[in-house]
Amino acid sequence: MTSNFSHSPAADAPQNRDTASPIGVLGMGTYLPTRQRSNEEVARDAGVAADWIAERTGVRKRHTAAEDEAASDMAAAAVRSAVAAAGLDMEQLDLLVLATSTPDELGPATACRVQALTKARNAVALDVSAACSGWMFAARVAHDHLRGDAGCRYAAVVGVEAYSKFLDPADRGTAVLFADGAAASVLGPVPATEGFADFHLGSDGALADHVLIPAGGSRAPASAETVATGRHTIRMDGRAVRDFIAEMFPLVVSDSLTRNRLRMDDIDAFVAHQPNPRLLRSVGTALGIPPGRLPVVADEVGNIGAASTPYALATAAVDGPLRRGDRILLATFGAGMTWGSALLTWSGAPVIRTAPTAEPLERSAR
Repeated sequence: MTSNFSHSPAADAPQNRDTASPIGVLGMGTYLPTRQRSNEEVARDAGVAADWIAERTGVRKRHTAAEDEAASDMAAAAVRSAVAAAGLDMEQLDLLVLATSTPDELGPATACRVQALTKARNAVALDVSAACSGWMFAARVAHDHLRGDAGCRYAAVVGVEAYSKFLDPADRGTAVLFADGAAASVLGPVPATEGFADFHLGSDGALADHVLIPAGGSRAPASAETVATGRHTIRMDGRAVRDFIAEMFPLVVSDSLTRNRLRMDDIDAFVAHQPNPRLLRSVGTALGIPPGRLPVVADEVGNIGAASTPYALATAAVDGPLRRGDRILLATFGAGMTWGSALLTWSGAPVIRTAPTAEPLERSAR
């Protein structure tokens, strides 16, 4: 396939910017592991019917990392694609921020593993932990870093999850939803009418027990007992999480619109975390989001956590409806519990998707 793009935001960016220059998306990349797990396969282990999974969640399939494939491997693939889409070289990255709930190790930062794999030797690498809101939190960190340091020009922000390594296949509340994947964005200077605006983040630590991996940290270090009792797998209060999302999604959207004196019709696309496609569509309809303006991708990939929002953004850029100049309201919510929103005027950034098929690359031309 051709490597030419119809538009290169990096080439359009001002060559001499000050700290007030807007920061936007210059390129995006995604990665999904090759192996797919159907509802039939998941249902056998979870003790439910395949039809039950589809009816209750809307998820039809999900991707699973190989045994020797870690979060850093998937993240590195997405970052390489995003940097190529932006028309940059790895050595031009000044910052690499990675968001994940499933790191390679408790330490060092998985971002450092990605830096080594991609040879982004000039980038400062660090992790952000905000669960499914992680990419949004990481984008805020990168955005403010670029705005505040005139010597820093380009940042890679990647969300990645290797949830399959932390699932109990018999737990139908988690095994049917969570999956693996990565999505990355390169941020940098964009024209004055484009880029990010009005980040707004929040958290409520009193709700932290709603979704967690109970053991393996300093509170409950790994032991024979924690392994035997399955405390290294994801535990989730599904009803509490559902209620939190049903409450927070409308609040996050309405708060952003109110702060910016906008109406629903002023937003061209609402790009959100993808916890459960059935729930997302239901809440979107109740909120009054116009048809076609809420991209839903979790039916094909499941809940890929910190990667889900950037994956949905990249998919909307490739498959529609995004066009350059469109106003996007980004909304996330995740364990912690955490949430966030941002407004983004789309720069027409190219996207390279590393597809789990024999055809390795798909490129957007927007």
